[in-house]
Amino acid sequence: MPVEVIVGAQWGDEGKGKIVDLLSEHVDVVARYQGGANAGHTVVIGQKKYILHLIPSGILHENTICVIGNGVVIDPQALLEEVEMLNGQGIDVEGRLFISHRAHLIMPYHKLLDRIKEESHTELKIGTTGRGIGPAYVDKASRTGIRIVDLLDRQTLHEKLEMNIRQKNQILSKIYDATELNADEMIEDYIEFGQKIQPFIADTSQLLNEAIRRQKRVLCEGAQGTLLDLDFGTYPYVTSSNPVSGGASTGLGIGPNRIDTITGVIKAYTTRVGEGPFPTEFDPETAEQMREWGQEFGATTGRPRRCGWFDAVVARFAVQINGIDRWALTKLDVLDRLEEIKICVGYQYEGKKLESFPASLLQMNSVEPIYESYPGWLTPTSHITRFEDLPENAQNYVRAIEELTDTPVEIISVGSRRRATIFR
Repeated sequence: MPVEVIVGAQWGDEGKGKIVDLLSEHVDVVARYQGGANAGHTVVIGQKKYILHLIPSGILHENTICVIGNGVVIDPQALLEEVEMLNGQGIDVEGRLFISHRAHLIMPYHKLLDRIKEESHTELKIGTTGRGIGPAYVDKASRTGIRIVDLLDRQTLHEKLEMNIRQKNQILSKIYDATELNADEMIEDYIEFGQKIQPFIADTSQLLNEAIRRQKRVLCEGAQGTLLDLDFGTYPYVTSSNPVSGGASTGLGIGPNRIDTITGVIKAYTTRVGEGPFPTEFDPETAEQMREWGQEFGATTGRPRRCGWFDAVVARFAVQINGIDRWALTKLDVLDRLEEIKICVGYQYEGKKLESFPASLLQMNSVEPIYESYPGWLTPTSHITRFEDLPENAQNYVRAIEELTDTPVEIISVGSRRRATIFR
């Protein structure tokens, strides 16, 4: 049962898009299991750059089937725009893209509520992308959500939308003093969306389990990263779903005993977008320099990412939560210019070393990182394709990460291009 899960091991933006693209060449199916259209996966092929938000980057391989599972919340307009973009680039998705009929929809009122809440002075500012993902998951959990399957039944869609819009208009007008939404216009728009995406709709759980039964190679990918997980991340500065490996089972409808390998994608330093604790964050000057070298700007929003030293505490926690078998280490080349490189090996709180990753936001905001320093290599690495050819100090840095996390580094990315990769 060759099923592999790819999971982000930090706060997202670890470079999963490239790793999924690389591994997709050797698999039959790539399946996305959670998140929404805020996940910007960037893949560089030759001189072309592809930024994908909903469709797995495996779509760039002509023989790979791509699945968007029931755990994903789907903005149909964003999905159709992405399909159109791919078709315009000569990449045919017909017969290769399948969307779960159980996946929930992002509606215009979700996006409106997301933006209003983020801008409100009375709400906690999380730093969302304003794509409506959180509110869509709220409706899913409160059992008022609208699913892909509802698009196929005009009467059901009409009834659900009328009820939801009536409720949302009460919130918009009475709490946020915002303009109410028009139900009739929205119903017509979504009926049209349903007609356009109908060819892609399928029972994807059945599709995936049949593929697994036939010994097809399946790659499962999530959005964001472990520290943004709703249950295990730095709550409340998290996403609204479960990016951890366990989310692959619930988000795709496959049993956990079907999963063979879990690959963690981790950056050679650490970044995060939005609000929330970040123990190893650089000072502003160093952060600006790293952003420039690493092009650390959100693929979806363009927002600058916060940057810091590699955090082995976060990495060990990710191994614990996900059951990570191996690392794909990205952006090692960004460290090429540094004379000294630090790794956070532990946290200290009120004079005592913490034995586990803290759940308390107060502790996370107050911990002092315990650092170990490593000499840099001051040599370009983006042309290197064998581990033995890396500078000795770069090899030692990679081995330090392996020892500190008790997990082997089997893939090393030294640039955005496909061929800028070392396989061990």
